[in-house]
Amino acid sequence: MLKKYFEPGALFSYRSYRNLLVSTILTVVAMSAFPIAVAVTVLDAGGSATTLGLILAARVLSGVLLAPVGGVWVDRLPRKTILIISDGFRAVIGSVVIFINPENISMWILGTIVILMGVSDAFGGPASGAIIPSILPDSLLPSGNVVHGIAKKTSTIIGPGVAGIIVVSLGTHATYIATSVLFLIGAALLVRIDEGSRIAPESGKTKFLYEVKEGLRVVWYYKWIAAMIVMASVQLMMVIGVETVLLPVITKRDFGTSSVFATSAALFSAGGVISAVLCIKAKVKNTGLLSVIVWGLFVLAPLVLAFPSSRELIFIAYFFAGFSVGPWEAFWSTQVQREVPAEYQGRVFAIDYMGSLGLMPLGMALVGPMVNIFGEREMLIGVAVFHLLICAVVLFVPGVKQMKSTKPPYYSQGEQSHS
Repeated sequence: MLKKYFEPGALFSYRSYRNLLVSTILTVVAMSAFPIAVAVTVLDAGGSATTLGLILAARVLSGVLLAPVGGVWVDRLPRKTILIISDGFRAVIGSVVIFINPENISMWILGTIVILMGVSDAFGGPASGAIIPSILPDSLLPSGNVVHGIAKKTSTIIGPGVAGIIVVSLGTHATYIATSVLFLIGAALLVRIDEGSRIAPESGKTKFLYEVKEGLRVVWYYKWIAAMIVMASVQLMMVIGVETVLLPVITKRDFGTSSVFATSAALFSAGGVISAVLCIKAKVKNTGLLSVIVWGLFVLAPLVLAFPSSRELIFIAYFFAGFSVGPWEAFWSTQVQREVPAEYQGRVFAIDYMGSLGLMPLGMALVGPMVNIFGEREMLIGVAVFHLLICAVVLFVPGVKQMKSTKPPYYSQGEQSHS
């Protein structure tokens, strides 16, 4: 049955894509396992919850701040090279902890290591999104992006579990060794990727800051891309940030167990996978319209938390809320890759990465004060209404419904003037 997926012209018949996929799985498992080892290390060394929060937040912040810089280099150099260097760098800095006694480690040293991990994320993240059109034909981009996205999400779930098993059975040192080995294997697999020829920008003729600004100009040129990045970023802060914090709190308080939280998260992921697969198989004309409408289903999550009458209701709501992310997995990356010229895709994905990760921690940090001001149920209802309102507003932006611009492809201002 699986044979057809490896037949000539099928998705897995492309060796470069297979290598990228396996490398991504190993790398993301390692990336999501690493914070678990860090958390245990901090607590074993006598660090407080505040210290742990600051150290983990530092990784996100460093990645967000340097994402535009990473995007420029992703467009300057072969994406394969960026990915190999990123994974190799992660392996090296992650292994540093192996040579330090966890009980005596300085929080400054550990914080520096975590920040450097964030720096590598700023380069590896945009490169991972921009390389796929170089190794797959256009007709396979939708399925290629979805499978790649599902692999990343699944690996994100698996990683902490793997770390927990290793920490309990072998200790934190073994966990750091395991993550470094996974990074190295991931880098080795990327060596055999054939990215093909690509016209890189003539970096010697342009200043670095100019290239960073040009990434912003490219996003603004494609108004639908700018609108959807802003929409998702604001909703990640105001809606998903709130839901992420309150789901474990409310389910533990009302049902006395963490299993409701874990099951809800798993069902959400399952709904997303099913929805993405259905979107690949469907013939959709207005991909943006479908994406935004289905994205509105996420409103079920805050609403069910506002009225958590039973665990079964929460499970059903989270399963269907998971459907909201399917069209994004199926269409977003593919349409950006088709619309934006290859030499700018690294910067566009970097800005998307920055928006997605940059505001969500702020929203999570504001949950406590907002609950104190507005009340828990009132705030959840408020963010649900806000979510639907933003979804409705973004549909008025030209190009959003089709995820396609009517303008010609963007060219540098030196080649073409823009109005």
